[in-house]
Amino acid sequence: MNSLIERVKTAMVGIGTGWILVLMLLLSIVSLAIMLERSWLYWSLRDDLEELMRDFGRLLRGGDLPAARRRLEASRSAEAAVVVAGLVESEHGVEAAQEAMEGASALQRMKLEKRLAYLGTVGNNAPFIGLLGTVIGILAAFDELSKGTIVQAVGSSQVANQQVANQALMGRISEALVATAIGILIAIPAVAAFNAFQRIVRGTLANTEALGHLLLAHLKSTPLAAGEATAEVADTKAERSAARNDPSEDSERN
Repeated sequence: MNSLIERVKTAMVGIGTGWILVLMLLLSIVSLAIMLERSWLYWSLRDDLEELMRDFGRLLRGGDLPAARRRLEASRSAEAAVVVAGLVESEHGVEAAQEAMEGASALQRMKLEKRLAYLGTVGNNAPFIGLLGTVIGILAAFDELSKGTIVQAVGSSQVANQQVANQALMGRISEALVATAIGILIAIPAVAAFNAFQRIVRGTLANTEALGHLLLAHLKSTPLAAGEATAEVADTKAERSAARNDPSEDSERN
């Protein structure tokens, strides 16, 4: 067991901490690129949703479905893209429109959440990568101190040698702690961006659901209104037919 521990320690000291610092530098560059790309995407999909819902509802109440579709297609938002899919299938019924919007919503969600898993992974694991670099650096410092290389490199005085050894050891440990500090510095913006982007995605999906329910409410109310009108016409015809067949009215006329 001692031999195995010694081999592992020798291997960790041999590889050093340089590769960890390079790895964290690459992770930070990729994270920054994803943050900028996602920010640009969400900014490009922004629209005045209150005005969109107001115009869309007004056109639906007026029964002008082509104009409602044009209003949605003029919007650059993900919410409008989802509801357009339902509006296209509305002629096949309410269920077809709902299924179309659910499919479009799933596609938009994948588009909005793309690459966010990377930010979450980096935010959760960057401190541990930095901690690994710190552990390797401390092992290297104590390994060098145990071999006495620092003390032998200095001149005559034993006290002076000990002071130099202590200073060198503290310097090695402080250098090792830099890896943890860099890991934390990478993790903080990654986690903050991940949470902010997730909030944007949830808000977009909520707005999509609200806009979709507006279309479904119109589609469900339209057949009902037509059915009520048909029933009213049928009742009127029945009343007229009963009036023609009523003998009491014929006696009153005579």
